[in-house]
Amino acid sequence: MKTKILLDTDIGTDVDDAICLAYLLANPNCELVGITTVTGESDKRAMLASSLCKISGKNIPIYPGIENPLIIEQLQKKAQQAKALNKWSHEKVFPKYEAINFMRRIIRENPDEIVLLTIGPLTNIAVLFSIDHEIPSLLKGLVTMAGKFDLNAPAYSNVEWNAMGDYHATEIVYRANVPFHKSIGIDISSRVTMDSNEFKKICNHKLLMPVLDFSKIWFEEWDVITFHDPLAAALIFNDSICKFEKGLVTIELEKEKERGLTHWFPKSEIKKHEVAVDVNREKFFEEYLSVFK
Repeated sequence: MKTKILLDTDIGTDVDDAICLAYLLANPNCELVGITTVTGESDKRAMLASSLCKISGKNIPIYPGIENPLIIEQLQKKAQQAKALNKWSHEKVFPKYEAINFMRRIIRENPDEIVLLTIGPLTNIAVLFSIDHEIPSLLKGLVTMAGKFDLNAPAYSNVEWNAMGDYHATEIVYRANVPFHKSIGIDISSRVTMDSNEFKKICNHKLLMPVLDFSKIWFEEWDVITFHDPLAAALIFNDSICKFEKGLVTIELEKEKERGLTHWFPKSEIKKHEVAVDVNREKFFEEYLSVFK
């Protein structure tokens, strides 16, 4: 039986969102029931998602979501990779202001069947959980690419972007009670990288052709791709890729320079969260590349 996935993404900034979506669309074990976008220029982010869906030949519902955080200012205002859209066929018109209603409806129509995969700031999810308190319990589970959990692995900063981008939303989501909530932090995902030359060599599938175009914009500033989001997706289908520990995650809201920091308590008596504490890099790439054969 295929796994039903609902994807919430900020595709269009870091190229790993597009790499993740290509994997989900190519995966024969994935039933992608919908895509919602989040942060600035959510319409353009929806267009980027649409370009991949069109190449896959799949008619996936796509809904632009909330562009601004609940309280704080939006720091991610542009979808830079939209500059490459003119090369690829894509939808240009999407339902407006319907993302939360769509998520609510699709989850209620498929109780206990949908894994909600979040690979962007958590604004959409926080609003969804706030307006319908039953939704978390109706999910099969929640997989979140967010946070940093002090696991002595390389990472860009102590406060990870998806958790920090709307830290009030992050706090709401981590308070929710879901059947399972797995988190992949940057201290683990940062172990899974490719340089630009390596990445170009693997982009020989039709679904990866637009991703390669999007990556050119990314490579203008960075020479390395970190597979943050694809790792979160891949472990849904192969749970041997990552090792997890159960415990409690709380979100820092008070200290000005640490807002959005994920505090990890593996020894807590409350075991409502699972955090990735190790990754098998070889198993990840084997799983990721297997769907493009």
